[in-house]
Parts: sequence; C-alpha cells; structure tokens
Amino acid sequence: MQIAFPKDFLWGTATAAHQVEGNNINSDFWLLERMPETLFAEPSGDTIDHYHRYPEDIALLAELGFNSYRFSIEWARIEPEEGYFSDAAINHYRRMLMVCHEHNLKPMVTFHHFTSPRWLIAKGGWENEETAEKFARYCSRVTSQLGDLIDRACTINEANIPVVINQIHLWGIDLQELGFMQVAKPFLGISPSGKLNTFMFTPSEKGRDIVLEAHKQAAAAIKAVRADLPVGMTLSIDDLQYVDGGEVVRDQFRLEMQDVYLQAAREDDFLGVQSYSRVRFSPEGKLEPEQGVELTQMGFEFWPEAMEEALRYASRIANVPLIVTENGVAATDDTRRVEYYRRALAGVANCLNDGLDIRGYYAWSAFDNFEWMLGYEPKFGLVEIDRANQKRIIKPSARWLGEIARSNRM
Repeated sequence: MQIAFPKDFLWGTATAAHQVEGNNINSDFWLLERMPETLFAEPSGDTIDHYHRYPEDIALLAELGFNSYRFSIEWARIEPEEGYFSDAAINHYRRMLMVCHEHNLKPMVTFHHFTSPRWLIAKGGWENEETAEKFARYCSRVTSQLGDLIDRACTINEANIPVVINQIHLWGIDLQELGFMQVAKPFLGISPSGKLNTFMFTPSEKGRDIVLEAHKQAAAAIKAVRADLPVGMTLSIDDLQYVDGGEVVRDQFRLEMQDVYLQAAREDDFLGVQSYSRVRFSPEGKLEPEQGVELTQMGFEFWPEAMEEALRYASRIANVPLIVTENGVAATDDTRRVEYYRRALAGVANCLNDGLDIRGYYAWSAFDNFEWMLGYEPKFGLVEIDRANQKRIIKPSARWLGEIARSNRM
C-alpha cells in the first residue's frame, strides 16, 4: 500500500550544535566532559566539524531530497559572557540560514538544545529565577538579527528531559553528589555546598517551573520581534505502558514527565514531539526491557510504534499542531534503521488518516555525532562520519528516507 503525505509536509533531519559543531568551549558541558570521573565517556572535541563544514553538509541534505533542516543556535557562542553578544557568531548562523535557503531547505531553529553558557551556570543556572529573563533576552537578540531567515522556532529542546533523565535513567542518583560535579564547581565559582544546575541535570520542581517560564518568556520575546514566526517547544514523549496493575504508577510518571509540559504547550503555535521507544511500568515502578527483545545501542527496546502513541497522546493533551522534531534509532546495522523508520512513518500516517494535525517529520540524526554522556559509540546518523578525516559517507537509509521526502509518499 502506498501512503501519501499532506502537501507542504516538512521532511527534515535534525542536529544539535554541541553534538556536531565542535569546540563549544564556553558551554557547561565542555567543562563537565573534561572533569575527573566524569559521566561522559569521552569529550566532544571537534565532533564532526559542522561549524566549518555546514555548506557541504546542508547541500548534501538537500541533494538527498529533504526540504527542511532543524539545527540549534548555541547560546554559549552567541553570548559567551553575560551581556556580550558576538556579532561574529550571529553572522556565522546567518550564513548557515542563507545556505539553507539557497538549497530550498526551510530552517527550523532551536534556541536551546541542552547546553548553556558557563556564566549562566555560575549564576545559579536553571534554578535561578533570573534565567528565564536572560534566556528571553538572548532569544530576542537572535530573532532581531536572524528572524527574517527562520521558518519555525523551537525555544527549548525537550523541556522535560531533566525529569525524564532523573526518573527513567538515573533512578535516584543525585548527580550533585558525584565527584565530577564537585570538581567542576570551583571552575564556575560555585561553593562546595552550592549546586551546579545545568539544564539536563536539574530535575527539581523549581527547575521545572523556571524552564517553563523561560519557554513562555522566550516565545513572547520572539513574537515581539516577528509576530508571524511559528514558535513552540519540543518534548520527549516516549510510549509509557503498564503491566500487571501498574497503571497508577505509570500515570504518576506520565503526569510528572509529560502532562505538565503538554498542558503548558497549549498556547503555542505547534509542539515538537520526540519519541524513541516505550517504557513499561509495574506496581513496583519502571521495568527493564523483557529478556530477548531487540535493543538499540542506547539500551532502549527497538519499538518504532512509540511514535504513533506519542503523537496521539500529545494531540489529546496539548491540542495544537504537531511536528515530529526527532525520531530515529541508534544502530550499526543500517537495515534496522530503515525498518525503524518504515514502521514509525506508518504510525505517523495512521495519525494523519485519523485527522491529527501533523505538519512534518524530522529524522534524528542527520549525522553520526557526539551522543552526550555516551560519546561517539551510538550511531543515529543517516550519514556516517569517518572522524579520522571527517569524510561524509551516505548510508542506504539516507537514500531511502530521502526518496520518501522527495516524493512525499511511502
């Protein structure tokens, strides 16, 4: 059966600045990657040098058949010291945006994708109530100078990821007590008794409220500069299931990790939905994947059907237009990537057929890149990178998905 997608459907790939640009030296994660006993498997370093190679990379994405590119602008480059905005950095991103337009790729820009300027963390980071205003100021400055070239704006990537990481992956580990966090504090002027509140590692209720306030103020600041620019945030919405009477436990996790944020998105122009797998709950809590099931390099269950359930749930709660802003699989076998995308896209088509307002689909990721704490081992990319010489190698999955994007049908 052939599936046709709506006219003007956005077909894209996604990246994050810290994961692909390289040498993001003024960011908090650049520091944390280099601390003794760090959770990071390795430092990011040059990554894939997208900062300099973006013209060929963007041209490659267009050649493959995509009509959009989602990437992030790095706050730590734009404002490396509080109140100092780098014209050189802003002009760099303007050139990136212009190259997108030269290749007929609609740019979706994310203003914050996990990393923050060191100076922000030194001032209390994502538990400082002033952070929302500082973030809005940065978004206003960027929009005033780049907004004419941006097609859609995401304020914060996965605004709920601090809670998701804490409740799903860390299971009670207090990162503030870990050695690498303690060692990093003096570099930021934080006292031993103080807290190092990076975005990803601040799951507190206060941190949640500040993130949502930062999104609200940033959206207003962007609209104040360019009222017609569609603005939203993106959320991590995995398929949360329950077994053996675990519904109450599942629903409590869902309330804290998803519902609060989905409700906050109701005033936005769109919501970015990002889903990778399912998580199951019993009355005792989160369950590990069943023995013998296929796992991805991330340790997630191979479960492309999560995308459909995520879209349906997000639509019910947020009730705004949706865009799949990330979806993909970490795998060395590229045939499994094709299978993952095939089943995930079938789920997107099911949602469209049932009348859900879905405006686009962005694969994660355009390139094999730096996968945060796990370093360079997980392979999410449609394009392989030989990091010895930075050569780009197109995978069969890139051709396969690019042809769907080009024809707008599967």
